[in-house]
Amino acid sequence: QCTVQLGGSDQWGNITAGTDLVRRVAGGKAFGVVSPLLTNASGTKFGKTEVGNVWLDPELTSPFAFYQFWMNTDDRDVIGFLKCFSLLSQHEIGELEEATRVEPEKRIAQKVLADEVTDRVHGETGLAAARKATQALFGGDISGLNASEISEVFGDVPSSELEKSRLGGDGLQLVELLAESGVASSKGDARRAIEGGGIYLNGERIQDVSQALSIEDAIEGRYLLLRKGKRAYHLVAVCE
Repeated sequence: QCTVQLGGSDQWGNITAGTDLVRRVAGGKAFGVVSPLLTNASGTKFGKTEVGNVWLDPELTSPFAFYQFWMNTDDRDVIGFLKCFSLLSQHEIGELEEATRVEPEKRIAQKVLADEVTDRVHGETGLAAARKATQALFGGDISGLNASEISEVFGDVPSSELEKSRLGGDGLQLVELLAESGVASSKGDARRAIEGGGIYLNGERIQDVSQALSIEDAIEGRYLLLRKGKRAYHLVAVCE
């Protein structure tokens, strides 16, 4: 027998209608308890129907995506979220609030929030994987990532496909791939970018303008990750 229903404050009408129905039909007593809705600074609520929200199930939201969700918390929201979702003391949260006020660009509070919530939901293993993927995305070091992690971390960057056969024989000239993929505007532009030290393949800076690519260069035979400058990524998927 259920006599108490819990819900968000937006469900107050439904809950009181239910308690009234119990009283009228069964002559019994039922109770409702509501809590304030959790919203962000723009007034958007947390809920499964909201665009961009996250799930606790790693099959629906990976630990990396979950971690990034909290890392991207607005400065106006992060302290309130720490109070709701972490077990930090008031003193610790107060120090993070001051750090956010003084050096907001360092996003110290967001990192603590992401660590706290990801560890609680996905455990130490999930948190470690999320940190590794984050370092790869923003630090450029992808040496520890497998093909599946590469696909997830760089799933939102520009991408293209390359037939595996083109990596056979003498291989494919890197400058040609850079031009075809749009990373460079032309082969000449690609050569100049390489000479200037601005082209990276799978996280490694390329210095040879005549470098040819083979299937061995593809991560697990599946991906080539190109980068021009600091953040202009392009993911090439090798297909049959």
